[in-house]
Amino acid sequence: MAILFAFLAFFGWGVGDIFGAVATRKIGPYSTTIWFIVFQFLLFIVFAPFFLSDLKNLTFALLLLNLALGLVAAAASTTFYEAMKEGSASLAGTLVGSFAALTVILSLIFLGEKINQPQSLSIIIIFAGIVISSLDFQDLKAQKLLSSRSVLFALVSMVCWGVYWAFLKIPVQELGWYWPIVLSQLMYVFVYFFMRVRRIKLVKPTFQGILPVLILNSLILGIGSFSYNLGIERGLVAVVAPIAGAYSALFAVLAYFVFRDPLRKKEIFGIVITLFGIVLLSIFSA
Repeated sequence: MAILFAFLAFFGWGVGDIFGAVATRKIGPYSTTIWFIVFQFLLFIVFAPFFLSDLKNLTFALLLLNLALGLVAAAASTTFYEAMKEGSASLAGTLVGSFAALTVILSLIFLGEKINQPQSLSIIIIFAGIVISSLDFQDLKAQKLLSSRSVLFALVSMVCWGVYWAFLKIPVQELGWYWPIVLSQLMYVFVYFFMRVRRIKLVKPTFQGILPVLILNSLILGIGSFSYNLGIERGLVAVVAPIAGAYSALFAVLAYFVFRDPLRKKEIFGIVITLFGIVLLSIFSA
């Protein structure tokens, strides 16, 4: 079941980001994030009455941890957008997209999880495929990296996402798969405060056709995140995170059909390697 939910997260994040990309091109990344959180909270808070019994295990310390993780997630989103603005989108995207590697390492060190050699090899293959498919080596050779600030922001974002998706297992074990996501979303109010400080305008979703896109983005990404929690509730973070975190390969394939973004041979090769690693990890974890 953990593998099944990992694949649901893989598809949810990959497909959901397509709608997120459409919205971002219309109203910008920060406004997309704010409306994504608002709509996702409204969509899923209606199910709260069915999970009230899970709150019996909520302690003050656990609440603080969950809110702290939510703040870390909000910081991850903010620093990612700053990295994309400051320098190479290719390098920033690859660095941030490798958060699952850190998640695996943290789960092995701090959560006491253990994986065997075939699983380790499969995870390495997945991350190698992600790097090959995502990183623009021509930009690196041509030294088109615009600023070290971009790398710094990307590394901060990668660390934040890695920490968030690793240690989210602690509240998931105590509160179940539903509440940790909902409580984390409350801290995205700091993204709005950041926008006010930076004088970044919050664009209202009044563009023709953008409202259903934002709602679908919130719904599908939410399903992906809840599926991830269901996966780590039933299995290892070290196994679920690499599968779910490889969603960038699916996004690249879907972007080819939706946006007509070209797929070069290098990218196709990297995607194939990523999918091969996912299949191996699924087999060795069954």
